[in-house]
Amino acid sequence: MQGFVNRDALAATISSRKATFYSRSRSSLWTKGETSRNFINISDVFLDCDRDSIIYLGKPDGPTCHTGSETCYFSSIEDILEPSQVTRNELALSTLYSLESTISRRKAELAEPQDGKPSWTKRLLLDNKLLCSKVREEADELCRTLEENEDTARTASEMADVLYHSMVLLAVRDVKMEEVLEILRHRFSRSGIEEKKSRTKG
Repeated sequence: MQGFVNRDALAATISSRKATFYSRSRSSLWTKGETSRNFINISDVFLDCDRDSIIYLGKPDGPTCHTGSETCYFSSIEDILEPSQVTRNELALSTLYSLESTISRRKAELAEPQDGKPSWTKRLLLDNKLLCSKVREEADELCRTLEENEDTARTASEMADVLYHSMVLLAVRDVKMEEVLEILRHRFSRSGIEEKKSRTKG
């Protein structure tokens, strides 16, 4: 992965042995993994010949990229020039994992002093009743695009709303999107009737 560092970030990395960077948007240090728990455990640090570039060498506790990939550098230039189905699949997953990462950051920020009006995501995270009402509302609006034969763009828009609000609910429940996707992958190899019979009620 690539990130920006200043003197304090480098000092924090050396002392903690956890990859630490400087966020220019928040004007503060951040440690890789502080939200996802996918820390990078640093074994060595190297400077280039001009001493204006730094490489951290370390072992990650999990995926390095917020998309869930081992590395942020997984997009081939050939795939970008000639988009393939694999590339489109990776883009879809990247979008989901990026949204999940954003929601996780908003959840972590709730522990910090709040200035001004909270974002919509934070309001949802703080109010289970509001969140559940929005999930139900958006699911109903999605169904109405079918029942009322609305255009496909409207269906896609409502599905985006369902996904977003549902993923906020997952964050409240501390459920990762990968857990949901793993269940779906498991179901691919079984008939719907067989799978439903195998479910246990908790």
